[in-house]
Amino acid sequence: MDFNLILGVIFFGSTLGIIEGIKPGPLLTMVIRETLSGGLKAGIRTASAPIFTDGPLIIISLITADWLASNQTFLGIISILGAIFLVKMGFECFTVEPPTVDIQNYDYKSSFKKGIITNLLNPNVYMFWFLIGGPIMASTAIKEPLAPIGYAISFLLSIIIVKIIIAYIFDKTRGKLSVSFYKRSLSICGIAMIIFAFGYLYQANQILRQLFF
Repeated sequence: MDFNLILGVIFFGSTLGIIEGIKPGPLLTMVIRETLSGGLKAGIRTASAPIFTDGPLIIISLITADWLASNQTFLGIISILGAIFLVKMGFECFTVEPPTVDIQNYDYKSSFKKGIITNLLNPNVYMFWFLIGGPIMASTAIKEPLAPIGYAISFLLSIIIVKIIIAYIFDKTRGKLSVSFYKRSLSICGIAMIIFAFGYLYQANQILRQLFF
């Protein structure tokens, strides 16, 4: 068992989970809405939605990891597309505004159901697992079968925990979160994503060099 590889992908999955948890999007907006209108419990229920939305995508990625690893040309192309996707998300972190919500006349019943529907309708979820989750699990599955599982679990736990922490902060401050602090956090996330993108490009370069040179 390659513990170093497992710990490496757990760190990678946790970092990406933290970044995705902080980055504004439909689910985070829904988490904040539910928190401000229905309290912390409502926010936690909404934040737990990725268990049921990302879960099936993780299972599909795990099942197809061996196939993807055996198709090196396709894996190389996917890694390049993943790098582009990471760069796009990274630069978005420097331009997006902190999430704001209007809770007037907002129906906060069925928080968990709303979180699931919101995440299922978010195309970035599918893009993320196809372009980011798939390649990293495929590239590590060859060396260590447990590594992809470590990546998937660490990512899922991190993104949920971060969104719950944000829900807690909004519940305590009633939405009066420091905009400058949030923007600094987003900038750090953006830099991390761009760094990860170079890692994906390096992986793609290594794969394609072995195939064509």
